[in-house]
Amino acid sequence: MNTQTVHQFAREGPLPEPTTMTLEEFLESDLEGYEYVKGELVPMPPTSLEHSDISVNLILLLGSHVRENQLGRVSVSDTGFRVGERVLVPDIAFVSTDRLPADRRKASPIPPDLAVEVVSPTDASHRIEEKAFAYLEAGTQLVWVLKPRSKTVTVYRSETDITLLTRNDTLTGEDVIEGFSCPVTELFE
Repeated sequence: MNTQTVHQFAREGPLPEPTTMTLEEFLESDLEGYEYVKGELVPMPPTSLEHSDISVNLILLLGSHVRENQLGRVSVSDTGFRVGERVLVPDIAFVSTDRLPADRRKASPIPPDLAVEVVSPTDASHRIEEKAFAYLEAGTQLVWVLKPRSKTVTVYRSETDITLLTRNDTLTGEDVIEGFSCPVTELFE
């Protein structure tokens, strides 16, 4: 990788690779490590230890609540979801019991009820926002974007209903994951 490519990667994340594969072919494939966006494969690079720590904190809290209350399933970052004409891989996702796909051996043919993205240093903010809006447009009810640097959570309900939570706030599952709540500060410990 030359210096210019490294700087572009740091600004914009991994560069998409054009493909002749259709969305349906991608959904049927066993191809891992990519998202499918607008006819291109977007590589999903490994994440940092900080990213992993934050994801695990939320998975433990959210997963316990979902399991204890039999609300559905929580998925981790290697699970693909069909989001309109894309296949996206959220860091964490929740699908309610009544929406769980019958065949769970492939990428989910439906978007999650909740999608969570943990921002990495290589993530471009415009790409994260684009993903949040793509989830919402496809039917996802709630998107959480966790930002390690500022220790904040941006909660998306729609393009016009966006809330920023800081360390002093409490993150809730609202009506999507009823009864779930945790202090934002616990996610970044």
